[in-house]
Amino acid sequence: MTDAVVIGSGPNGLVAANLLADHGWSVTVLEAQSTIGGAVRSDSEVAEGFVHDTFSAFYPFGAVSPAIKALHLEDHGLRWVHTDAVEGHVFPDGRWAVIHREPEATAAGLDELRAGDGQAWLEMYAMWQRVGADLMGALLSPFPPVKHGALAAVKAPSAGLLEVARMLVISAHRLGIERFAGEGGQLLLNCNALHADFPLDGPGSGLFGWIMCMLAQEVGFPVPEGGAGRLTEAMGARLRSQGGEIVTDARVERIVVEGGRAVGVEVAGGERIVATKAVCADVTASNLYGGLVSWDDLPSRVRADMRRFELDPATMKVDWALSGAVPWKGRPEKMPASLHVADSIDALLTFAGQLSSHRVPAEPFLLVGQMTTADPTRSPAGTESMWAYTHVPQEVHGDAGDEGLTGAWDTSETERFADRMQSRIEKYAPGFGERVIARRVLGPRELESRNENLVGGSVNGGTAAVHQQLIFRPIPGLGRAETPVKGLYLTSASAHPGGGVHGAPGRTAARAAIAHDRVRRPRRKG
Repeated sequence: MTDAVVIGSGPNGLVAANLLADHGWSVTVLEAQSTIGGAVRSDSEVAEGFVHDTFSAFYPFGAVSPAIKALHLEDHGLRWVHTDAVEGHVFPDGRWAVIHREPEATAAGLDELRAGDGQAWLEMYAMWQRVGADLMGALLSPFPPVKHGALAAVKAPSAGLLEVARMLVISAHRLGIERFAGEGGQLLLNCNALHADFPLDGPGSGLFGWIMCMLAQEVGFPVPEGGAGRLTEAMGARLRSQGGEIVTDARVERIVVEGGRAVGVEVAGGERIVATKAVCADVTASNLYGGLVSWDDLPSRVRADMRRFELDPATMKVDWALSGAVPWKGRPEKMPASLHVADSIDALLTFAGQLSSHRVPAEPFLLVGQMTTADPTRSPAGTESMWAYTHVPQEVHGDAGDEGLTGAWDTSETERFADRMQSRIEKYAPGFGERVIARRVLGPRELESRNENLVGGSVNGGTAAVHQQLIFRPIPGLGRAETPVKGLYLTSASAHPGGGVHGAPGRTAARAAIAHDRVRRPRRKG
């Protein structure tokens, strides 16, 4: 018996567990895998001496998240490391657009690509400095964000009320055209929008692209020294220091519901663990509703709404162990650890169009991480631990390339698509293949087998498009952690505000559980 059971040890689950333990609750975290962390893990499978982040790698949201910062994980072994050059985009001719930690350096580089674009960047950053903190506070708070929303509204007139409001609905494609004359700034905006699955010509993509660019400018893209798993280790160590329990290889098969209330869970093998106060499910909505919770224990409307629940696109990830630095064309003196590979804005729109039409992209947009560049402890001196990922459709209707990929994503198809990705890098870094010591390909099936929350290779807990945000996430409701089952709280990226390692769904779930327990168990007077 325990006060709270937390299903899943991803960052949201561990944030919730830590906050509940801080409140004096007994907490048991149950993790199906043999290693904690969900999508925040690292390993040395690719080659001896090389550390690769199995899933996520860079953590700008973690640097600004109140939920993460409040845990003081530095006291439990976490150390963030940064690069001076944060993020870049390489052009086919070897020119670069780079976000540096110093805004003036970013602006100077953009001016070299097109005069005037540097000033445009500084103006966007000035707007961010006026409203960014309150915007992030509102984004990472339960909906509606009363406190930060009010503060943002007060400050907005001085920041340009109409401009800020327009930023909420404009597309990344349009915002880039309006703000920048050259493709350098446009590509930085649009590629950052593609870190989630917003349509580049749809509402919401402009805001998200701007947020990602401005976070890169303000706080960088920090990484945990030694690997993403160090972030998880610190969260786990903190929980244990507060008396919390973490059990691995413990697959939850059913949430026990009695009288409309979650009262515990059953794990593989039949053991029942009673939760006297709450069950927090760091579980994708499609695995929770109709999965861990029977449809018989849910209102009929939930089943109907979940038929409309939309996953984000599937992910293909390739890890490389390299014998030397990547031979990028025009390699800048200060090399960014994170970069994008795309020929042009038109190429990005083509990629996005192929995804939306359920075709495997012919020339995939790549997000690339050079982890030894970010953190020299990741591989032997002079080598590079590197990865790249891209998206493919959840449901494949055809291949925009010429290899006839069907979406089976068996070993043959994932390796052939990995070759397609590697050829994209070779175009921008001739001789890249000669430096490959070892390669690992993680297709949609492999990703889901390592983390059941990555359903079909989706990494965001459901699409980030505006029709599945705020009160519509994951289904129409309050946009909060509460579920139709009393005492059960949705704690995953399927809940508002969605994906990203910021712990906001975990913090919201913990606070909701504590608040409801206070109402349920009022203190006696006297």
